[in-house]
Formats: sequence, C-alpha cells, structure tokens
Amino acid sequence: MALSARLEIRQGQGLVITPQLQQAIKLLQMSNIEVEAFVEAELERNPLLQRDESENQPDEVREAAAPTVAEHAADAEARADLDTTHDQASPGERATGDAPEAADAGGAIDWSKAGSGGSFDRDGEGMEGTFTREVTLAEHLTEQLSVAGLTPAQAAIAHVLIDAVDDGGYLRAEVPEIAERLGCAEHQVEAVLTVIQGFDPVGVAARDVRECLMIQLKDQNRYDPCMAALLDNLPLLARRDVSALRKACGVDDEDLREMIAEIRGLTPRPGAAFGGEPATPVQPDVFVREGPGGLWHVDLNADTLPRLLVDQRYHARVSGQSKTDQEKTFVSDCLAQANWLMKSLDQRARTILKVSSEIVRQQDAFLAFGVQHLRPLNLKTIAEAIGMHESTVSRVTSNKYMSTSRGVFEMKFFFTSAIQSSAGGEAHSAESVRDKIKQLIATERAEADVHSDDRIVDILKVAGVDIARRTVAKYREAMRIPSSVDRRRLLKEPA
Repeated sequence: MALSARLEIRQGQGLVITPQLQQAIKLLQMSNIEVEAFVEAELERNPLLQRDESENQPDEVREAAAPTVAEHAADAEARADLDTTHDQASPGERATGDAPEAADAGGAIDWSKAGSGGSFDRDGEGMEGTFTREVTLAEHLTEQLSVAGLTPAQAAIAHVLIDAVDDGGYLRAEVPEIAERLGCAEHQVEAVLTVIQGFDPVGVAARDVRECLMIQLKDQNRYDPCMAALLDNLPLLARRDVSALRKACGVDDEDLREMIAEIRGLTPRPGAAFGGEPATPVQPDVFVREGPGGLWHVDLNADTLPRLLVDQRYHARVSGQSKTDQEKTFVSDCLAQANWLMKSLDQRARTILKVSSEIVRQQDAFLAFGVQHLRPLNLKTIAEAIGMHESTVSRVTSNKYMSTSRGVFEMKFFFTSAIQSSAGGEAHSAESVRDKIKQLIATERAEADVHSDDRIVDILKVAGVDIARRTVAKYREAMRIPSSVDRRRLLKEPA
C-alpha cells in the first residue's frame, strides 16, 4: 500500500480557554492578599487603570476625579518647582523649615508652634516605629558574638552557625557539612559551637531536644548521672512509663517526681521568645451577622475588594493622538484588558457572595446553636443549589474566610463528611462527631471514668451516631488526645 499526503477539512467543537478566561479563573481561587498584589501589578502595567479613592462620592464625581497621566505630570512639575524654591531659600529659612515669623527679633525659635518632629518620613509615625520591632534571635546572637572575643576565623564560623539556627533555637545543619563548606576541621566548628551554646537564651544552638535540656540543666548546676539517664530515656518520659524510668535512673518515686518537675520547668524552644517573621492577620472576605427574626445577612468585606476605575478621558485623549498601528493596538489592548479585569473582579465578588450565602443557608444551625449542629456538606450540594460547577465552588472556597458570631472560619471548614445515623435518621457531620468525642473525654475526672475507644463507640451509638472504633481512634489522634491507657496514667499522677 502506497503512502501519500492529502488535505482534509473536518468540522468539530472544542473549548478554547482564552487568556482572559484563564485570568478570571485564577482570580477566583486567589486570596484577598494575592488579589491585591495582582491588582497592584496591573496598575503599574496598564496606564488606563486608576485606583478609586472616592468610594462615597457619586459616579459622575468619581469619574471626573480620576487623575490622568497628564495631571500626574503637571503635579510632578509643580513639585519640582517647589523643590527649586526651597533650594533658593535662605539658609535660615531652610534650617527652621517654617515661615520667617517662626523666629522672633532676637533669633530664638518659637518651638511651641513646631510639630511633633523627630520623623524623617511623611506618615507621622516618628522614630518609634524603628525601635518597636522585635529583635530576632539571629540579631540577638550576633550582638553577643561581638563581645565573645573570637578570632576572625572563629567569628566567620560563628556567623555560619548562627545562620543555621532556626526560630526555635535549634541548629539545623550538621557540623561535618559546615566544616567541609568552610574548609576547616570539625573540631574548630565544635569549639565555636560550644561558645555559641553559652549565649543567651540558655539552650540555644542545640542539635536536638536532649542537648537543649542538657545545656539548661548544666547552667542550673543540676546535670548529674541520674539526670543524664533521664535525658537518655526521653521516649519513656513521653509515654509516662514511670516504672521503667525509675529503673533506668536508679532513683525512688519521690526523686523521680522532682526530676520530672525540673524537666517540665525547662524550655524546649529557647528561641521562641524572640521575634520572627510577623504573622499576617486573616482578613475575612465575608461578614455574617444575625438580623431581626433570626435571619442571617451576608455581606462582602469592602476592605478586601479592589476599587478601580477605567480612565476613559485619558483613553480618549491618547487614542486620538495615536499615529502608528502599533500605538493604536497598544491603547486598544490596554482598554480591553482594563475592562475585562473590572468585569472579572465584579464576577469574582458576586460568586463569592453567592457561594457564601448558600453555605450560610445550609449551615444556619451551626451559626445558631454551635458545632454540634454542623451538617454534612459537600461541594456538589452547593454547586447544584446555585447552578455552578463543583470546580468553581472549590476555587471560590479556597483561601477565603468567613467572619461569624462564632469566629472566623475558612470556607472549607463548613464542608465535612457525613457519618451515618445508627437510628436511620439524618447523618451527622464529622466535625460535630469530633466535638462529641472531645466533650466525652473532657468529662473524665477519675481513673474509673476514663473511656476506651470501644466505650466511646457504644456511647455514640446510643446517641444515634454509627461510627467504627478505628474512626474514633483516628479522630482522637488528630486532636492529639492520648489513649485511654495514657489518660489513666495521667490521672494517677499526683498534681
């Protein structure tokens, strides 16, 4: 059979995702912080986009108030003229920074008319903002390094070691690795590490928990062979195996209790007291409040919504002055992208409000009565109720937060799996079952009241929850609750 080339025309249907559609999909799953960063980048890139600074004014006033690029240029020229005027002022006027009448006939300055002063910026914060930042652990160690009396070579090793100390105060690099990187002997690195381990806070630059506690005990002059044996058996201490610890340390019950109390008084994370990266506060995207008659009102958080304007006046001016096809194409593309961004942001806000309103409608019992009444919910239920695809609901609920009277929750919190009812009634939410397990264990007051996992299963079945023992164990471990054996041992220990 001979092979030959030929042309064919076929007709078919396909879905093409345009760049604008991809942008709209990305905006849906972005958090409010990511959207703000994206909008800032668009403001710098697109000259037709302007930030709306007058949200409370009518539309006509806002459109007229939108600054143009030409007006920005005029403002820049005015500022340049003003700077030139200051440069031409007399030395006395530049020194006082105020009107000539600020000084009297004798040349003294009237400081009663001066401002707060002490600030090199324009926001009025003054110098306080420079000194209120918390000192980091690395900065604290470096300050002590300057008075440690090390040689230049030892100081270089110390800087590398300090850089390898994490926020908790532990050394996260191996000594042989640092020695190989710096081209020195391991004993030199060990010697410098010993010096750093003597810095404040006590226990810093330890390689593990045992070494961290050992350094602190040595500082208190409480490190002896019994304590060394106790530190060598920290897993037994975590399991609260008192009999095995007593045998390993060779002490009686009273001495062991005192040793354990001293260990509990130490700091397992010596670097936690110092400042690290500032935590970014969560800004809710939606506010839920209770209205009259028990109705719930859902409102978007206006502070997280970007306020943009398309400068139509500037577009008309620039498009009229465009001469080449390239300039005309650039201006038309900027206008199309600006309009599409405005439309995408508006659609994003409407979709978030629509999804969150349906979530509130489905979980109104939780808002009214608490976590025990949280219903099982999945993405498909919300998608079918509002006429959207599950993937869209999933993107909308990612990295979005809802502020309610019971706290701020991520929208994913309201989607929980279902646990069937033993009586054949309505299914229970997994989150509400976890809360029931937590409440049962919290009521244990004596050794005889400790509930095993099997006992919890029986109690929940009486309450109408059909659950397996392994599921109870999984939920308990996820909440970091010890087993019944460990809880009995805790209740046995004297306070």
